[in-house]
Amino acid sequence: MDAAELRQMQAPIKERYKTDPKAALITLKAKGSTDSDGIACKVETGRAIATAGLHPATGGSGLELCSGDMLLEALVACAGVTLKSVATAIEVPLKTGNVYAEGDLDFRGTLGIDKEAPVGFAEIRLRFEVDTSAPQDKLDLLLKLTERYCVVYQTIKNGPKVSVSMQRM
Repeated sequence: MDAAELRQMQAPIKERYKTDPKAALITLKAKGSTDSDGIACKVETGRAIATAGLHPATGGSGLELCSGDMLLEALVACAGVTLKSVATAIEVPLKTGNVYAEGDLDFRGTLGIDKEAPVGFAEIRLRFEVDTSAPQDKLDLLLKLTERYCVVYQTIKNGPKVSVSMQRM
């Protein structure tokens, strides 16, 4: 896909959202079930069912997916798609590219061993490696716009309002 094809594909969508801003507001949903053996949660991904479990550092077998890994994978996926989309839009030719995310956890917090240890990622690093002939100023713009438009990156960076509730079934 080139820049013209991308613009042509997105033009009617952008026009609709300009004339009807409420049409751009969408609620994405995820569902999981704890009805499984062991300490695990089955998550419906829309394509398949993924089973998440404890990370081996907290006693898990390593056979199930780790939700922390899944968060980093979602970041990589979103950043990669955004990078490709922006590169196409601003006509930066990418021969190949890799996206890496890594995050630091202190499992003492998760296991309740040390009340001062944080629960969750203390730091996440996102890195791109690209093979391109584009000049540095175009790469700088590509990175800036990828950061700006990557939904998962912006969500992690800006920490949206989150609410939690529980009810009986």
